[in-house]
Amino acid sequence: MTAAPGQTVGPFFHLGLPYEGGNELVPPGRAGAIRLHGRVLDGDGVPVPDAMIEIWQADPAGNVCRVPGSLRRDGWTFTGFGRAATDVDGHYWFSTLEPGETRPGRPPFFAVTLFARGLLDRLFTRAYLPDPDVYGADPLLEAVGPERRDTLVTTRDDQGLVFDIHLQGPRETVFLSFPEHRGVWG
Repeated sequence: MTAAPGQTVGPFFHLGLPYEGGNELVPPGRAGAIRLHGRVLDGDGVPVPDAMIEIWQADPAGNVCRVPGSLRRDGWTFTGFGRAATDVDGHYWFSTLEPGETRPGRPPFFAVTLFARGLLDRLFTRAYLPDPDVYGADPLLEAVGPERRDTLVTTRDDQGLVFDIHLQGPRETVFLSFPEHRGVWG
């Protein structure tokens, strides 16, 4: 029997997953545009140069976008979906908008999916905006121990928001399991 792509170790992402402008949910420099960026690191802190990151997010008003053409980049339609590959230093970036609350009182977040060598299936996590005053309203953040909660929270720098993804080790990012890959909007 031939192995399915999810059963192989790759990396093969660069062959079919990237598309032009995939990491630009909005054009850089557009009013309200921010840069979400970071690095993917293995258990030894070594950059992973061949990973693929996808984000799904609400718009600034908290609406989950449901417009067709999420792979189309026309410069003004915000679809809430982006895909970026890591470079040789494990770095990735998106030009996007800050998401709003998807439910009243819940902290805004990016739903993040990671594909990387050595993974038999994709990994899911979230990247919350840095606002500790609203973390208590989120059941997921409340379920994560305080010593690991910061692995789900972005930080601000002079370029925008930083979200490093650690695959293993003492700073391992909290990864989520969704039955049949549902429920990312929690």
